[in-house]
This record gives sequence, C-alpha cells and structure tokens, in this order.
Amino acid sequence: MADPTITPDAALGSDANKRVVRRFIEEVFNHGNLGALRELIAPEHVSHELIGDHYGPEGVRIDAAEYRAAFPDLHIEIEDLVGEGDRVVRRFTATGTHTGPFMGVAPTGRAVVVTGIGIDRVVGGRLIESWVHLDSLGLLRQLGAIRTSA
Repeated sequence: MADPTITPDAALGSDANKRVVRRFIEEVFNHGNLGALRELIAPEHVSHELIGDHYGPEGVRIDAAEYRAAFPDLHIEIEDLVGEGDRVVRRFTATGTHTGPFMGVAPTGRAVVVTGIGIDRVVGGRLIESWVHLDSLGLLRQLGAIRTSA
C-alpha cells in the first residue's frame, strides 16, 4: 500500500535525488572525475565522517582523491538506494587494491572489500549534507594494520 504522506511530486523528487547520489558515486569515486564535484556538491555541503567533517566541494575532493590515490582501482557498488523527500540512503560495498599510503598504512598490495552506509541530503540537485560510515576497523584489519585476536 502506498504511503499517503508521500505526494507524487515528492516521489519524483526522491527518484531525482537518487539519480544525483548514484551519479556522485559513479563519477567521483568510480571514475575519478573530480571535476563533477562543482555540479554535484553544494558550496555549503558538510560531510560528517568518523575522521572528521569535510566542507564543500573541496573537502569532498580531498577525501575522494585520498581514497583514489590509495586504491586506484576503487569501485563502489551501490547495494541499496532508498530515497524519501530530500534524503537518500545508500548501502554500498567498496573494493580496491591498496597501492598507496592510507590512514598511516604503507601500501600493502592487498585487495580489500569494505561495506558502508551513507545518508545524503539533496537540495536543488546537489548534495548539501552527508553522513558516511564504513567499516574502518575491517579495512584496517584487511590492511594488516590491526591484528585480529587468535
């Protein structure tokens, strides 16, 4: 049964917002097109992450460039994408090979698989706020930076 509180206009907006988020992941992270950030990220954007907040397109550019430098073959697969109103939730799996320094860990050449979730707020066709959490502990374990107990 359809939710009576979601109008047809809001549902269309949710679909458009999901397209913005999908394009952001594809263009910026999967293809390394950092030039797309000005079009996809609002100047007042705030990204809330475990390692601290990033601000505006430049903050996202620095973050994306660090990931792509450490994992040049980075690929993010969106497993689920759910939108309601101005919010889009994405559950994702990221894969890549660790060939550059990352979070203080020297390149290991190891292939990694990391899961995560992000919630993005989209206004006027641009991301204005994001909350991103990924399995950083699992990533550091895969890189050998943290030992698992026997």
